[in-house]
Amino acid sequence: MLPRSAPVTLIDAEGSPHADDQYRMPDADRLSAAYAALVAGRRINDQCNALVRQGRLAVYPSSNGQEACQVAAALALGDGDWLFPTYRDSVAIITRGVTASGALVLLRGDWHSGYDPHEFRVAPQATPLATQLLHAVGFAHAAKLRGEDTVVLAMCGDGATSEGDFHEAMNFAAVFRLPVVFFVQNNEFAISVPLSRQTAAPSLAHKAIGYGMPGQRVDGNDVAALLAVLDEAVDRARSGDGPSLIEAHTYRMLAHTNADDDTRYRERDAVEAWADRDPIVRVRAYLREQGRLDDALETEVAEASEQVAGELRAAMNADADLDPEQLFSHVFAERPAQLDAQWAHLHDELDRTEAAS
Repeated sequence: MLPRSAPVTLIDAEGSPHADDQYRMPDADRLSAAYAALVAGRRINDQCNALVRQGRLAVYPSSNGQEACQVAAALALGDGDWLFPTYRDSVAIITRGVTASGALVLLRGDWHSGYDPHEFRVAPQATPLATQLLHAVGFAHAAKLRGEDTVVLAMCGDGATSEGDFHEAMNFAAVFRLPVVFFVQNNEFAISVPLSRQTAAPSLAHKAIGYGMPGQRVDGNDVAALLAVLDEAVDRARSGDGPSLIEAHTYRMLAHTNADDDTRYRERDAVEAWADRDPIVRVRAYLREQGRLDDALETEVAEASEQVAGELRAAMNADADLDPEQLFSHVFAERPAQLDAQWAHLHDELDRTEAAS
């Protein structure tokens, strides 16, 4: 049940394949689809960073450099499975099928998640740390009681492993052998707190043994290895063998969010060292070597990604049609008198403002 001493790698930083006794290389068609999703994810990250500077997004937690984790999390699930994302997992949500504009509504500052969770089988993004893990476990427990063929993949960062909700979710899932995959993107920092100040364990994956579930470490910038390791965990959950903990070793190339100054707590040399491990570069090199990617196809993928970015840009640049009553509409199933009074007061203020103008 113990994880490996070194993360699973199938494609190294130079794009060369590595044979593995336990995990097989995903087929070329799947890796080609993953490559297209990676390129789209990077373009979305770049576009969102620009939208923040333009005042069209309130905040954006970029997954630049972590796109392989995002893409693999979505592609490892079946149509009937569920994804429980964090605030940093917009690319995973989009890869799952949600439109880019729908996935970014929450980060624009609207009151809702921007998409129907049931349509895409993606829970709303969670901004509190680790709360989505308990929701994921509860969802998996309900699915098991109903006899449904559903696997739940719950995403979190390394910082979430220091929260009580993480431990409660892991313990409950293991005791009841629930079909959950806990997927930790270890990007080395919980905002400004380095991993060394969060745990003394050899790895985060080692925590799994304490709950009676298997843990595994994987190169979080190798989309091939991620797909192979997550596939195994999903299959294990689906067969009734219970949960797994997967730790992906990756790196947050940009600041925690646009409100963070990461130069205050990490050196530029450390950040630049990870640039050579870029998840897109390595799978691109591998596919080219395999004859599955050429200049024409690469241009086609880039153009498709630019189209997604353009649609997102247009959607975010359009002024939202705001209805002030929505502040009161979905707080209670039946609106109490106190909220009715507050809405009446606001409505009166708006009427008087409009009349004065």
